[in-house]
Amino acid sequence: MTDTMQCVEITSPGAPEVLQVGSRPRPQPAPGEVLVEVYAAGINRPDVLQRKGAYPAPPGASDIPGLEIAGTIASIGEGVTEWRTGDRVCSLVPGGGYAEYCTAHASNCLPVPRDFSWIMAADLPETFFTVWSNVFDRARLLPGETFLVQGGSSGIGTTAIQMAKAFGHRVFATAGSKDKCAACERLGAERAIHYREEDFVEVVKAETQGRGVDVILDMVAGDYLPREVQALAEDGRIVLIAFLGGAKATLDFGAVMRRRLTITGSTLRARDVGFKASIARSLRERVWPLLEQGKIAPVIHATFPLAEAAKAHALMETGSHIGKIVLTVR
Repeated sequence: MTDTMQCVEITSPGAPEVLQVGSRPRPQPAPGEVLVEVYAAGINRPDVLQRKGAYPAPPGASDIPGLEIAGTIASIGEGVTEWRTGDRVCSLVPGGGYAEYCTAHASNCLPVPRDFSWIMAADLPETFFTVWSNVFDRARLLPGETFLVQGGSSGIGTTAIQMAKAFGHRVFATAGSKDKCAACERLGAERAIHYREEDFVEVVKAETQGRGVDVILDMVAGDYLPREVQALAEDGRIVLIAFLGGAKATLDFGAVMRRRLTITGSTLRARDVGFKASIARSLRERVWPLLEQGKIAPVIHATFPLAEAAKAHALMETGSHIGKIVLTVR
């Protein structure tokens, strides 16, 4: 290993072109951490927000963008016993993923599933941690319940559809084109709703004989939220993970109270490593076997070399992709 590495830096807040390749000292693993030689890194909406200056890295995290990586362990920090150098891992990280080397807390690493490429493995951590934490832990999607994901063709959406379907739930999804709706249904959505042409409230009510769905995973918020309240069954839950449609909404709280609804939300990046470690343990036990059995598979829309991170961000901002966009580092 050399003492320096290539990475993608945000030279100033702005458009994709502010992402430029630079050189930094190779990081060193702190106690409890491992140093990963990165082969691929996933791209996510929070990276775009960080690039624009709207989502700074949490205290102590690298200012290099990138929240998920896949690669081999190059060195091990003090106290790490569960991994060895050379192990193939993927990991959720609070920053630093768009680089040749990145540190990760050992407890937040997961083994690369059998027969997975680096690109496939880099697709996993951010979306799978997010979906498990919000849909199954926070929203408590229970056996026999129905599920709606807004933005079903996104990286989060394609993961949520497959995961909920694999656990036996009826799944509905919204998407913005016929091709995206078709992709959602191929992945396991019972009914994909073209939100530009259909009212998702009417569709889910019709498909559930007027009952509504039990859980909604929402990345839109804004004026979607009062409509989602209408689409919920009694005791239903909405979990918010983004607000692409705006951060404010007007709600009928009388309906929320009468029908015993729950509206919650979360962000993952700033949570402590122990919280993320708990999610990692659940994923390894409950979801990793499904990946190795082929019952769930990452959906990769496009890959770009590290030096073309700006092009990758530009593609993400078009909203035309289905699934994930990944950077290849080596």
